[in-house]
Amino acid sequence: MKKNKQLAIKLINEKLNKKSYYTFEEISIQTGYHVKYLFQLQKEIKNRTIKIEHGNKNKKPYNAISEEEKQKIKFLYSKSSASIRKFAKFYSKRSYSCIYNIIHEKE
Repeated sequence: MKKNKQLAIKLINEKLNKKSYYTFEEISIQTGYHVKYLFQLQKEIKNRTIKIEHGNKNKKPYNAISEEEKQKIKFLYSKSSASIRKFAKFYSKRSYSCIYNIIHEKE
C-alpha cells in the first residue's frame, strides 16, 4: 500500500476539529502509516511545524563520491595493469562495488 501523507494530515485535522470520529487505527489503515507516526503528525500539526516533503529530498548524500575523486580513480585504473579487484584492494578508500561502478559507468 502506498502511503498518503496528505490524506493523513486531512484526516487528523478533521479529527482535531471534531469533524470526524476516526480512530488513529482507522486512519492508519486508510493511509498506510503506523499509529505512532500519526501521533507524531498530530503533534506537528498542533505545533504548525508540519512539512509535506522530507527535509533531505533533492540533497546530495554526505558520503557521495565527488567528480574529482571519480576522475582520479579512472585515471589511476587506466594506468594500472591490475584487475579491478586488486585495484580496489590497493585503493582502499572505497569499496569494490563503488570502484567497479565508477570504472564501468558510461560518460
